[in-house]
Amino acid sequence: MADHLEASVTLPSDPASVSAARSYVVGTLAEWGLPSDTDVADTVRLIVSELATNAVQHTFGQSPTFTVDIALHHDEHLRIGVTDSHPRFPKRLPAAVQQDNGRGMVIIRWLTAECGGRLRIRPTREGGKTVSIELPWTLPTAPVPARQQEP
Repeated sequence: MADHLEASVTLPSDPASVSAARSYVVGTLAEWGLPSDTDVADTVRLIVSELATNAVQHTFGQSPTFTVDIALHHDEHLRIGVTDSHPRFPKRLPAAVQQDNGRGMVIIRWLTAECGGRLRIRPTREGGKTVSIELPWTLPTAPVPARQQEP
């Protein structure tokens, strides 16, 4: 595998783009060697879904598009970032029993930490922000066939 791989897609800030972002990331990672039917791929799928949903729902029409960037460094670290042009950083909302939304960042933070990764939020030069996660890159190993027992 190459020392550094990158991929990027820009999508309209529309609810339908959340599914497109998930498919793009999972498809790209499959090309890079991560099968889409693994636990890691499921975790990445959920993280991307939450990141893209936040970019669509919480920019209040001030970001007509969002960009998903994927980078794999030295087969060791996977970084996925979602950039939008809205200047406001995500806020941690108080947990309320009847709250139907606002848990996206909590989910992203928990899943990222569970995988041994980290979450970053940083401003862009253009006045927006990028919310990104970095995870260790671990490809599943092929199952070892069971030894046949001798009678």
